[in-house]
Amino acid sequence: MSPSMRRRTFLHVTGGTALGLGVAGAATTPATAAVEKSAVTGPQEFAALRARWRELVLGTGFSPTAEPFRTLLAELGRTAQAHLSTMTPADGSLWPDAVWRDPEPDTDAESYAFSAKMNESYNRLATLAQAWAQPGTGLTADPDVLRAVLDGLDHLYTQVYNETTVRYGNWWNWQIGAPQALMDTCVLVHDHLPAERIAAYCRAVDHFVPDSVFDAYTGTSTGANRVDLCRSVILRSIVGEDSGRIARAVAALDPVFPYVTSGDGFYADGSFIQHRNVPYIGGYGSVLHDGVGRLMALLRTSPWPVASPDAQLFLDTVDHAIAPFVHNGLIMDNVSSRGISRAGTSDHTRAHALLATIVLIGQGASEAENTRWRAMVKGWMRRDYHAPPLSNPKLSLARAALLRSLLDDTAVEPAPEPVEHRLFHHMDRATHRRRGWCASVSMASKRIAHYEYGNGEHARGYHTGAGWLSWWGDDFGLEQYSDAYWPTVDPYRLPGITASRKPLADGEGGNWGQPMPDAAWVGGTTDGEFGATGQHLVGLSSTMHAKKSWFWLDDAVVCLGAGISSRDGHAVETTVDNRALTSTENPALTVDGRTQHSRPGTGSFENARWAHIAGHAGYVFPRGLRLDTVREERTGAWRDINTGGPADPLTRRYLTLYADHGTDPTDAGYAYVLMPGASLRTTARRAADRGWLHLLANTGAQQGVRVPRLGLTAVNFWSAGTAGRLSADAPASVLVREHRDGTATVVVSDPARQAASLRITWGRRVASVISKPPTVTAVTTGPALALTFTGLDRAAGAPQRVRVRLG
Repeated sequence: MSPSMRRRTFLHVTGGTALGLGVAGAATTPATAAVEKSAVTGPQEFAALRARWRELVLGTGFSPTAEPFRTLLAELGRTAQAHLSTMTPADGSLWPDAVWRDPEPDTDAESYAFSAKMNESYNRLATLAQAWAQPGTGLTADPDVLRAVLDGLDHLYTQVYNETTVRYGNWWNWQIGAPQALMDTCVLVHDHLPAERIAAYCRAVDHFVPDSVFDAYTGTSTGANRVDLCRSVILRSIVGEDSGRIARAVAALDPVFPYVTSGDGFYADGSFIQHRNVPYIGGYGSVLHDGVGRLMALLRTSPWPVASPDAQLFLDTVDHAIAPFVHNGLIMDNVSSRGISRAGTSDHTRAHALLATIVLIGQGASEAENTRWRAMVKGWMRRDYHAPPLSNPKLSLARAALLRSLLDDTAVEPAPEPVEHRLFHHMDRATHRRRGWCASVSMASKRIAHYEYGNGEHARGYHTGAGWLSWWGDDFGLEQYSDAYWPTVDPYRLPGITASRKPLADGEGGNWGQPMPDAAWVGGTTDGEFGATGQHLVGLSSTMHAKKSWFWLDDAVVCLGAGISSRDGHAVETTVDNRALTSTENPALTVDGRTQHSRPGTGSFENARWAHIAGHAGYVFPRGLRLDTVREERTGAWRDINTGGPADPLTRRYLTLYADHGTDPTDAGYAYVLMPGASLRTTARRAADRGWLHLLANTGAQQGVRVPRLGLTAVNFWSAGTAGRLSADAPASVLVREHRDGTATVVVSDPARQAASLRITWGRRVASVISKPPTVTAVTTGPALALTFTGLDRAAGAPQRVRVRLG
């Protein structure tokens, strides 16, 4: 039994640091245990929980006169004052700009907007309540603010959120958004609420969030949504002192923790899916972590602790799912879906709350986990020069207090970024980390959507799954996607993608259509440090298709494309890179040793061998490439990609390198090497080194490379065949690493999940097999190694590792 499995079977609970996860082998189930304990509870337990939730909402341990708290408190006061001065109760609204009265209540887009205004009204009351409860806001303990909150709650209950209303618009506003803000406010002003008002507000929540939402783990009651529904009911139960409902809601968390093999939730490889087929670690995954983390902290010492025997699996996701997508204080956009289209947010600001959540969760984890996570978070915060978390004016005081305390803890040494490659075969993503940079690729398949469009959000994200290759340096490039990138970038020229220029409608695929391509072979393999990834690319609403591969090395990514064909009547392009330029930068572009002009305009190079963008990266074209370049200003507005965004025009500058495959190409291809952070000299030397990289194949049948210096050979077999010394009798992804100690690692996967039987041959003398997985059913050693795999079609694309001793 592995150490991880042992921890999951028996979680050692130590003093005040335990999350109250229970002891393995207990005779009662979590629900039964909670119900039994509830029989001896009284008002004091609920009062203690309200006090604890108040701390979790408001924060503790900070001085209101110290920064950043003084600024955050002042901003909270200004926001609350604006709400107070404009609050005008009327029929159908509490504020003139937040009318919830829907003349034709249903579930169309218009009704979604009306229900959102109801939710927004509750959130404004919660803001007023926080400003009243917090010190240093200028409204602290102000009786006028308290009266506004109490009157507002009563007005909303009487008019819209009560036990007789039939919900309209977006279900989320009625079951999650509004009840959470309502109950948070009730906790803060609890001592000033008459019993009959508390009872009325609880009846409203019971009406919209009945116990039946927990009957089945399906639909809108899975993953992050299930956690949020549980929070709605748990807080309602604490406010209304209902031990039965709180016990049921805590027990309803149990299905969230085990890893899933399909649908929404966390997977064993670290993937997280929400809405059936959308990678969402930076959105719903972050919400789930925050929700579970806060509920664990709330209930830890109560009669209703989160006692699921699988709760350790949740803790494990910090290392396996969250950390691989966080780099120097940002969380990668390719796991945030619609969130990237929201004005006022960025990859950095979306990460800030998550960093605080990790610190909070660590307080109830093992000592080793807590120590590791605190060092990890501190490293991210220290290295985020672009948007340090404590400079975020929208960061809550509670989260700011957690992060400030960590930064001030001199016993914690910041941890560096790891060196590793991670494949997330359940969500078509891969991350590659080196000491000086990191990168990630975003793909789509018959299992994972091209993109998600809904609520009027993410209208032009259609090519974010077309092999988008995002990357950042360790001390440069952190602003790449943070400064109005998404409303101004050309959506047909995202870095790394191959796409038809066929115009697509905003929201192509339909509202919540979540279109998926008819492509099975998407995935790859890895030994944990290097990797091979491939995508059978089928364009969205397009005839364009291609085979794309990425081979992840020590200082570079080798990018290959083949079989690029289309009949759309439009040009097809592969974007080598598309760098967002800051307002003060005008980097030199050098192609084959010649520096190009830095004025806006285009360029074309028939047989470029290499290129370099100063301060960004080097690019090598091992077989030459017809390279096009454009340096331009682009103007757009957040409203263009999100109906809730501002319409103010924004202009940003870009430097783009791309390969134009022509109109309706047939079997076109490309090959380039991305070298993040490489100097001009390093790039030129790499281009001149003919022995560094061997391109074994770049066709629609196989794509592969050999890098002698690394002892690496990797091939993506789109069909049976041979490339270099490797052969496969069925589609597969194969990576071989020869080590200096006379051993080698052979890693194989079936990304298409269709190979019941697979035979891999490596033309290298092998003396013996050191270790192999159960999927290897036959081995031949000697002048060549032959491995027969069975059942890879049931392995969901997971890499299978074999260790051998060379002859």
